[in-house]
Amino acid sequence: MFRNEDVTSQDFTVKFEELKQKFDEREAVQLDSEYHRQMKQYIERLYEETCGNAAFDDERMDEVRDAEMSNLNRLQKLKNASSYKKEKHKAKEQSEDWG
Repeated sequence: MFRNEDVTSQDFTVKFEELKQKFDEREAVQLDSEYHRQMKQYIERLYEETCGNAAFDDERMDEVRDAEMSNLNRLQKLKNASSYKKEKHKAKEQSEDWG
């Protein structure tokens, strides 16, 4: 939603509240990975700054758009780094089995 500049603060708030409600309805699963811990913190922080803030408007949405896309990119890199390590180790184990 941050990439699409046509999304207004009202559209964002409605959609994010809907997604957060679905997230909260799910039973919490304890995951020890750094990615999952930071993603949960990100969701909680963003929810408070947007949906929990009466002063959140289109102007504020435009101000935080680039910063939040950067934060999401950082989280995506963290997620990919952990899966990359797994793939790397899988390839190593396969080559060991071959000979």
